[in-house]
Amino acid sequence: MIDSSNICLPCGLCCDGTLIGYVQLDREELHVLKDLMEIEGTHENGFFLQPCSNYCDGCTIYSDRPKQCDNFNCGLLKSFEQKELNYDSATEVIKLVKQKKAGIEKKFTALGFELKSKSFHFKMVELNKLLQKKKSVASATQNDLELLSDLEQLDSLVSHKFGVSLY
Repeated sequence: MIDSSNICLPCGLCCDGTLIGYVQLDREELHVLKDLMEIEGTHENGFFLQPCSNYCDGCTIYSDRPKQCDNFNCGLLKSFEQKELNYDSATEVIKLVKQKKAGIEKKFTALGFELKSKSFHFKMVELNKLLQKKKSVASATQNDLELLSDLEQLDSLVSHKFGVSLY
């Protein structure tokens, strides 16, 4: 039987840093999670940056995952659960996002952009700012403009299908 876990677990776009840049942790879950991952700001509440080190073709700490991860239901998952999307359509959207992501990563690497973050989400924020700045001072090349267009298309897709924005 196909259920929401058949969509969610293999997708991983929220875990690999595509849709979400960081995960906020509550004080009470810090003691459990600090042994499972690298956590920032462990005095009151903590967080960890995406991509999650416990995601590798599925969540390796699923039963102990943070509350924010447990509570997150993207728009695609909600559409599937409400039977607005069937399984094949949902997996096609995921495949399309992953293809667009790979294409963008290939382009910005080929263009020599050195971005600071490991998280695709934060890389896209940084890249968008750089490209918008180049565009505003008329120093953007055709390749820059095409990459900016690709970013805008991906942002539109994840906004529409997943209910989140890259920037």
